[in-house]
Amino acid sequence: MDEAKRKKLEEKGWKVGNVAEFLELTPEEATLIEIKLALSRNLKERRQKLMTQTELAEKLHTSQPRIANAENADASVSIEMLIRAILATGATPQEIGQMIAKVG
Repeated sequence: MDEAKRKKLEEKGWKVGNVAEFLELTPEEATLIEIKLALSRNLKERRQKLMTQTELAEKLHTSQPRIANAENADASVSIEMLIRAILATGATPQEIGQMIAKVG
């Protein structure tokens, strides 16, 4: 948002900020969410090139809806599950580290 628009909104009584401020997240919590989003996006991109959600679910002994939840960064899906799924697409630990390192 440009500064002029921000100033107009604030003059009219609007509070302007970002999601982390609105949710009162600590910097650590915000970073954790960004990591989870990055892993989810990467999982979806990698999986779409290689296999269906059902095929990945079979490799992980889980369900297709669980894979869909992982790809959409659903709160019920752990980072561990995301990493397991990305590894199942053939990613190396180094590649996963690079995905995480890009956050921030």
